Amino acid sequence: MRLFVAVVPPESALEDLAEFLEPRQDAGAELRWTDPNQWHLTLSFMGDVPERTVEPLVERLAARAPRFAEETVAIAGAGAFPNPYRARVLWAGVREHVDGGLRSLATGIRHACSAAGAAPEGGRFHPHITLARLRRPTEATRWLRVLEGYAGPSWTASEVTLIASHLGEGRGNRPRYEEIATFDLAPLP
Repeated sequence: MRLFVAVVPPESALEDLAEFLEPRQDAGAELRWTDPNQWHLTLSFMGDVPERTVEPLVERLAARAPRFAEETVAIAGAGAFPNPYRARVLWAGVREHVDGGLRSLATGIRHACSAAGAAPEGGRFHPHITLARLRRPTEATRWLRVLEGYAGPSWTASEVTLIASHLGEGRGNRPRYEEIATFDLAPLP
């Protein structure tokens, strides 16, 4: 079972970003835009996890999440992976009110996942929301100039969600996401 833990932005933030992107999407035939219903900020991606690991994972996340305070964040800016000159992914950045809060949360969540036997995959945490994928490495600086000016409304990240990704079961042969459990963060003081 493919699992990840994420912060899912509220509908108002997603709608604002979708409105900004809508008139620009027609100009990007080379881009495969992600579904706004699947926009999220991944804290920990675990890939394939045995079914027997899900219950201990839920228990660890339930114990760990409340140790971290809610974060005031906003979707803003843009970037590309692996870099703007050979881009495969375009993303929107996530800015936080308190520097390092999301990194600390991601580290804590990744530790909980490891302790449950669901070792995280991937590299260093970089807060972002994937907007589009490119079929081949492409020079994307023109897209970054368009996207980097976006600054969405602030919102409070108050929970993290464990999500299962079912490959090829969604619209257009994309993944279908299933929420397994949601865990509250500690309220802001």
